[in-house]
Amino acid sequence: MIDNNIKNNINEHISQDKKIEKEELLESNSTADNIIDPKNDQIVKLKIKLAQLKEHERDTILRLTAEIENIRRRNAQEIEKIHKFGLERFMFELLPVIDNLERTLNISDHSNASLSAIIEGIELTLKSFLDTVCKLGLESIHEIHVPFNPEIHQAISMVESEDQNPNQVLTIIQKGYILNGRLIRPAMVTVSRAKC
Repeated sequence: MIDNNIKNNINEHISQDKKIEKEELLESNSTADNIIDPKNDQIVKLKIKLAQLKEHERDTILRLTAEIENIRRRNAQEIEKIHKFGLERFMFELLPVIDNLERTLNISDHSNASLSAIIEGIELTLKSFLDTVCKLGLESIHEIHVPFNPEIHQAISMVESEDQNPNQVLTIIQKGYILNGRLIRPAMVTVSRAKC
């Protein structure tokens, strides 16, 4: 859309120019009525052509101004998208690192005293890593016992359950992730179904 101030200024100039053109045409017509001269007839035709050219120029200026405003708006939207989602591919490549650190912690022998320092180091590294990617807009999809949502979940299997309502997420096989509101990987889940 054209800025209202620009539009008002252009409309004012258009109305003033039209008023002047009408007055000039009336003057030239009254002069042409008094004196029949081929030169005056040619002057009237040229003035009409000039008025048409001015109108065409105004239309062109309005269209170009609107196009410039549209280009500015589109560029601002593109820049915003680049800022929001420029890291999408990079974050997607980091997800296996997060998965591997979490798997390492899950299979580690927490009862072994000689591994406790290593396990603690891995936990701190994973926490620091997750804090950093969260600051950049990455959120994990890891909730269980919530309704299955096909937009963020990918069902791997369905399991009969008496405890849960049908279509509830029972377990997360692999976490899903969302970057600034856009899904970059769905969560792989098992889903409950009614007992037959």
